[in-house]
Amino acid sequence: MKMGFIGLGSMGSEMARNLIKAGHELTVYNRTRSRAEPFAALGARIADRPSEAARDVDAVITMLADDRAVEAVVFGADGIMDSLKEGNAHICMSTISVALSRRLKEAHRERRQHYVAAPVFGRPEAAAAAKLFIVAAGPSQQVQQCQPLFDAMGQRTFNAGEDAPAAHVIKITGNFLISTVIESLAESFALVRKSGVDPNLFLEIMTNSLFTAPVYKTYGALVAAQKFEKVGFKLPLGLKDNRLVMAAAEDAAVPMPMASLIRDRFITAIAQGLSEADWSAISSVSFREAGL
Repeated sequence: MKMGFIGLGSMGSEMARNLIKAGHELTVYNRTRSRAEPFAALGARIADRPSEAARDVDAVITMLADDRAVEAVVFGADGIMDSLKEGNAHICMSTISVALSRRLKEAHRERRQHYVAAPVFGRPEAAAAAKLFIVAAGPSQQVQQCQPLFDAMGQRTFNAGEDAPAAHVIKITGNFLISTVIESLAESFALVRKSGVDPNLFLEIMTNSLFTAPVYKTYGALVAAQKFEKVGFKLPLGLKDNRLVMAAAEDAAVPMPMASLIRDRFITAIAQGLSEADWSAISSVSFREAGL
Protein backbone atom coordinates (compact mmCIF):
# COMPACT_ATOMS: atom_id res chain seq x y z
CA MET A 1 0.00 0.00 0.00
CA LYS A 2 0.97 3.61 -0.50
CA MET A 3 1.06 5.10 2.98
CA GLY A 4 1.70 8.27 4.89
CA PHE A 5 3.26 7.89 8.34
CA ILE A 6 3.36 10.77 10.82
CA GLY A 7 5.26 10.54 14.10
CA LEU A 8 8.69 8.91 14.23
CA GLY A 9 9.35 8.66 17.95
CA SER A 10 10.67 5.57 19.68
CA MET A 11 7.54 3.62 18.76
CA GLY A 12 6.63 5.15 15.42
CA SER A 13 10.10 4.83 13.92
CA GLU A 14 10.14 1.08 14.53
CA MET A 15 6.62 0.66 13.19
CA ALA A 16 7.47 2.63 10.04
CA ARG A 17 10.58 0.52 9.44
CA ASN A 18 8.52 -2.66 9.63
CA LEU A 19 6.02 -1.29 7.11
CA ILE A 20 8.87 -0.56 4.70
CA LYS A 21 10.31 -4.04 5.26
CA ALA A 22 6.91 -5.49 4.38
CA GLY A 23 7.00 -3.69 1.02
CA HIS A 24 4.72 -0.74 1.67
CA GLU A 25 5.59 2.60 0.08
CA LEU A 26 5.92 5.30 2.74
CA THR A 27 5.92 9.07 2.87
CA VAL A 28 7.02 10.04 6.37
CA TYR A 29 6.74 13.22 8.40
CA ASN A 30 8.13 14.16 11.79
CA ARG A 31 8.08 17.59 13.41
CA THR A 32 11.82 17.23 14.08
CA ARG A 33 13.03 16.51 10.56
CA SER A 34 16.25 14.81 11.70
CA ARG A 35 14.14 11.89 12.96
CA ALA A 36 12.73 11.43 9.45
CA GLU A 37 15.91 11.80 7.39
CA PRO A 38 17.28 8.25 8.00
CA PHE A 39 14.15 6.86 6.32
CA ALA A 40 15.21 8.28 2.94
CA ALA A 41 17.93 5.62 2.82
CA LEU A 42 15.22 2.99 3.37
CA GLY A 43 13.28 4.20 0.35
CA ALA A 44 10.76 6.50 2.04
CA ARG A 45 9.90 9.97 0.84
CA ILE A 46 10.33 12.76 3.40
CA ALA A 47 7.45 15.21 3.68
CA ASP A 48 7.96 18.80 4.78
CA ARG A 49 4.52 19.10 6.33
CA PRO A 50 1.75 16.76 7.49
CA SER A 51 -0.48 17.55 4.52
CA GLU A 52 2.17 16.16 2.15
CA ALA A 53 2.24 12.86 4.02
CA ALA A 54 -1.51 12.47 3.52
CA ARG A 55 -1.61 13.46 -0.14
CA ASP A 56 -1.87 10.80 -2.85
CA VAL A 57 -1.76 7.88 -0.42
CA ASP A 58 -4.15 5.04 0.34
CA ALA A 59 -4.13 5.87 4.05
CA VAL A 60 -2.19 7.87 6.62
CA ILE A 61 -1.07 6.65 10.04
CA THR A 62 -0.55 8.98 12.99
CA MET A 63 1.59 7.79 15.91
CA LEU A 64 1.99 10.81 18.14
CA ALA A 65 2.48 11.56 21.83
CA ASP A 66 -0.78 13.18 22.87
CA ASP A 67 -4.02 14.92 21.95
CA ARG A 68 -2.32 18.24 21.26
CA ALA A 69 0.08 16.72 18.74
CA VAL A 70 -2.70 14.81 16.97
CA GLU A 71 -4.95 17.88 16.82
CA ALA A 72 -2.13 19.96 15.32
CA VAL A 73 -1.36 17.36 12.65
CA VAL A 74 -5.00 16.73 11.74
CA PHE A 75 -6.72 20.10 12.16
CA GLY A 76 -3.84 22.59 12.10
CA ALA A 77 -2.34 24.57 9.25
CA ASP A 78 -1.03 22.14 6.62
CA GLY A 79 -2.83 19.33 8.45
CA ILE A 80 -4.01 16.06 6.95
CA MET A 81 -7.74 16.74 7.04
CA ASP A 82 -7.90 18.74 3.82
CA SER A 83 -5.30 16.76 1.86
CA LEU A 84 -6.61 13.24 2.54
CA LYS A 85 -8.85 12.17 -0.34
CA GLU A 86 -12.47 11.13 0.02
CA GLY A 87 -12.70 7.41 0.69
CA ASN A 88 -9.22 7.17 2.16
CA ALA A 89 -8.45 6.43 5.79
CA HIS A 90 -6.77 8.04 8.75
CA ILE A 91 -5.45 5.30 11.03
CA CYS A 92 -4.85 6.75 14.49
CA MET A 93 -2.44 4.51 16.40
CA SER A 94 -1.68 7.11 19.08
CA THR A 95 -2.94 6.89 22.65
CA ILE A 96 -5.44 9.74 22.78
CA SER A 97 -8.55 10.74 24.69
CA VAL A 98 -11.88 9.16 23.95
CA ALA A 99 -13.26 12.65 23.38
CA LEU A 100 -10.72 13.41 20.65
CA SER A 101 -11.31 10.00 19.06
CA ARG A 102 -15.00 10.85 18.80
CA ARG A 103 -14.17 14.24 17.29
CA LEU A 104 -11.90 12.62 14.70
CA LYS A 105 -14.58 10.10 13.79
CA GLU A 106 -17.13 12.83 13.09
CA ALA A 107 -14.70 15.16 11.31
CA HIS A 108 -13.58 12.46 8.90
CA ARG A 109 -17.16 11.31 8.34
CA GLU A 110 -18.18 14.84 7.35
CA ARG A 111 -15.42 14.82 4.70
CA ARG A 112 -16.35 11.32 3.52
CA GLN A 113 -13.05 9.98 4.76
CA HIS A 114 -12.65 6.92 6.95
CA TYR A 115 -11.36 6.90 10.52
CA VAL A 116 -9.83 3.76 12.00
CA ALA A 117 -8.62 3.75 15.60
CA ALA A 118 -5.80 1.28 16.12
CA PRO A 119 -3.82 1.97 19.32
CA VAL A 120 -1.14 -0.50 20.32
CA PHE A 121 0.09 -2.33 23.39
CA GLY A 122 3.83 -2.90 23.59
CA ARG A 123 7.12 -1.20 24.35
CA PRO A 124 9.68 -0.07 21.70
CA GLU A 125 11.42 -3.46 21.69
CA ALA A 126 8.09 -5.08 20.79
CA ALA A 127 7.56 -2.50 18.05
CA ALA A 128 11.02 -3.27 16.62
CA ALA A 129 10.24 -7.00 16.59
CA ALA A 130 6.78 -6.44 15.03
CA LYS A 131 5.26 -8.00 18.15
CA LEU A 132 2.77 -5.29 19.08
CA PHE A 133 -0.80 -6.06 20.05
CA ILE A 134 -3.12 -3.84 18.01
CA VAL A 135 -6.69 -2.94 18.98
CA ALA A 136 -8.55 -1.84 15.84
CA ALA A 137 -12.02 -0.37 15.55
CA GLY A 138 -13.94 1.35 12.81
CA PRO A 139 -15.84 0.52 9.61
CA SER A 140 -15.35 -3.20 9.07
CA GLN A 141 -14.32 -2.92 5.43
CA GLN A 142 -11.62 -0.35 6.23
CA VAL A 143 -10.32 -2.35 9.21
CA GLN A 144 -10.08 -5.39 6.93
CA GLN A 145 -8.20 -3.37 4.31
CA CYS A 146 -5.76 -2.22 6.98
CA GLN A 147 -5.00 -5.76 8.14
CA PRO A 148 -1.84 -6.15 6.00
CA LEU A 149 -0.48 -3.04 7.69
CA PHE A 150 -1.29 -4.36 11.13
CA ASP A 151 0.27 -7.71 10.25
CA ALA A 152 3.52 -5.93 9.38
CA MET A 153 3.64 -4.19 12.77
CA GLY A 154 2.08 -6.57 15.25
CA GLN A 155 1.70 -10.16 16.33
CA ARG A 156 -2.08 -9.96 16.74
CA THR A 157 -4.91 -7.59 15.94
CA PHE A 158 -8.05 -7.45 18.08
CA ASN A 159 -11.18 -6.13 16.36
CA ALA A 160 -13.11 -3.91 18.77
CA GLY A 161 -16.10 -3.32 16.51
CA GLU A 162 -17.50 -0.59 14.27
CA ASP A 163 -17.26 2.31 16.75
CA ALA A 164 -13.70 3.59 16.43
CA PRO A 165 -13.48 5.35 19.84
CA ALA A 166 -14.05 1.98 21.55
CA ALA A 167 -10.45 1.08 20.69
CA HIS A 168 -9.20 4.07 22.66
CA VAL A 169 -11.41 3.20 25.63
CA ILE A 170 -9.71 -0.20 25.64
CA LYS A 171 -6.24 1.29 25.23
CA ILE A 172 -6.38 3.82 28.05
CA THR A 173 -8.10 1.35 30.37
CA GLY A 174 -5.42 -1.22 29.56
CA ASN A 175 -2.70 1.30 30.41
CA PHE A 176 -4.50 1.99 33.68
CA LEU A 177 -4.28 -1.73 34.48
CA ILE A 178 -0.54 -1.72 33.74
CA SER A 179 -0.03 1.22 36.10
CA THR A 180 -1.86 -0.62 38.88
CA VAL A 181 0.36 -3.67 38.26
CA ILE A 182 3.44 -1.45 38.67
CA GLU A 183 2.06 -0.02 41.90
CA SER A 184 1.15 -3.43 43.34
CA LEU A 185 4.58 -4.78 42.42
CA ALA A 186 6.22 -1.81 44.14
CA GLU A 187 4.29 -2.26 47.37
CA SER A 188 4.91 -6.02 47.34
CA PHE A 189 8.64 -5.71 46.72
CA ALA A 190 8.92 -3.10 49.46
CA LEU A 191 7.37 -5.55 51.91
CA VAL A 192 9.50 -8.55 50.93
CA ARG A 193 12.71 -6.50 50.99
CA LYS A 194 12.02 -5.13 54.47
CA SER A 195 11.20 -8.67 55.57
CA GLY A 196 14.60 -9.93 54.42
CA VAL A 197 13.34 -11.79 51.35
CA ASP A 198 15.22 -11.52 48.03
CA PRO A 199 12.87 -9.63 45.66
CA ASN A 200 14.24 -11.58 42.69
CA LEU A 201 13.29 -14.84 44.40
CA PHE A 202 9.83 -13.46 45.08
CA LEU A 203 9.53 -12.37 41.43
CA GLU A 204 10.62 -15.79 40.16
CA ILE A 205 8.04 -17.56 42.30
CA MET A 206 5.20 -15.19 41.42
CA THR A 207 5.85 -15.10 37.66
CA ASN A 208 6.15 -18.88 37.45
CA SER A 209 3.03 -19.63 39.46
CA LEU A 210 0.22 -17.11 39.96
CA PHE A 211 1.22 -14.23 37.66
CA THR A 212 2.70 -15.63 34.46
CA ALA A 213 1.63 -12.78 32.16
CA PRO A 214 4.44 -10.87 30.38
CA VAL A 215 3.45 -7.60 32.05
CA TYR A 216 4.42 -9.01 35.46
CA LYS A 217 7.72 -10.37 34.15
CA THR A 218 8.68 -7.21 32.26
CA TYR A 219 7.75 -4.68 34.91
CA GLY A 220 8.58 -6.98 37.79
CA ALA A 221 12.21 -7.08 36.64
CA LEU A 222 12.34 -3.28 36.38
CA VAL A 223 10.75 -2.72 39.78
CA ALA A 224 12.89 -5.35 41.51
CA ALA A 225 16.09 -3.82 40.11
CA GLN A 226 14.88 -0.21 40.56
CA LYS A 227 16.64 0.68 37.31
CA PHE A 228 14.69 2.92 34.97
CA GLU A 229 17.30 4.38 32.63
CA LYS A 230 16.24 2.30 29.62
CA VAL A 231 13.09 4.24 28.92
CA GLY A 232 10.34 2.44 27.06
CA PHE A 233 7.59 4.87 28.05
CA LYS A 234 8.41 8.17 29.73
CA LEU A 235 6.86 8.81 33.11
CA PRO A 236 5.03 12.04 32.10
CA LEU A 237 3.32 10.09 29.32
CA GLY A 238 2.06 7.70 31.97
CA LEU A 239 0.57 10.66 33.82
CA LYS A 240 -1.00 11.82 30.56
CA ASP A 241 -2.67 8.44 30.08
CA ASN A 242 -3.84 8.50 33.68
CA ARG A 243 -5.55 11.82 32.97
CA LEU A 244 -7.19 10.31 29.90
CA VAL A 245 -8.68 7.38 31.79
CA MET A 246 -9.89 9.65 34.61
CA ALA A 247 -11.55 11.98 32.09
CA ALA A 248 -13.27 9.04 30.38
CA ALA A 249 -14.37 7.70 33.76
CA GLU A 250 -15.81 11.06 34.79
CA ASP A 251 -17.65 11.35 31.48
CA ALA A 252 -19.15 7.88 31.99
CA ALA A 253 -19.85 8.46 35.71
CA VAL A 254 -17.54 5.59 36.74
CA PRO A 255 -15.65 6.00 40.03
CA MET A 256 -12.01 4.84 39.73
CA PRO A 257 -10.35 5.42 43.13
CA MET A 258 -7.23 3.48 42.11
CA ALA A 259 -6.72 5.90 39.22
CA SER A 260 -6.60 8.77 41.71
CA LEU A 261 -3.97 6.98 43.79
CA ILE A 262 -1.87 6.27 40.69
CA ARG A 263 -2.16 9.93 39.67
CA ASP A 264 -0.59 10.96 42.97
CA ARG A 265 2.23 8.44 42.43
CA PHE A 266 3.01 9.97 39.04
CA ILE A 267 2.97 13.52 40.40
CA THR A 268 5.16 12.56 43.38
CA ALA A 269 7.68 10.83 41.10
CA ILE A 270 7.85 13.90 38.85
CA ALA A 271 8.32 16.14 41.92
CA GLN A 272 11.22 13.89 42.93
CA GLY A 273 12.99 14.52 39.63
CA LEU A 274 12.01 11.41 37.67
CA SER A 275 10.48 13.07 34.61
CA GLU A 276 13.02 11.49 32.25
CA ALA A 277 12.65 7.99 33.72
CA ASP A 278 10.52 5.10 32.56
CA TRP A 279 6.96 5.20 33.94
CA SER A 280 7.76 2.17 36.09
CA ALA A 281 9.78 4.60 38.21
CA ILE A 282 6.56 5.41 40.11
CA SER A 283 7.53 2.28 42.07
CA SER A 284 10.34 4.24 43.71
CA VAL A 285 7.71 6.22 45.64
CA SER A 286 6.61 3.09 47.55
CA PHE A 287 10.24 2.17 48.23
CA ARG A 288 11.01 5.61 49.65
CA GLU A 289 7.89 5.60 51.78
CA ALA A 290 9.03 2.25 53.20
CA GLY A 291 12.44 3.72 54.08
CA LEU A 292 14.30 1.76 51.39
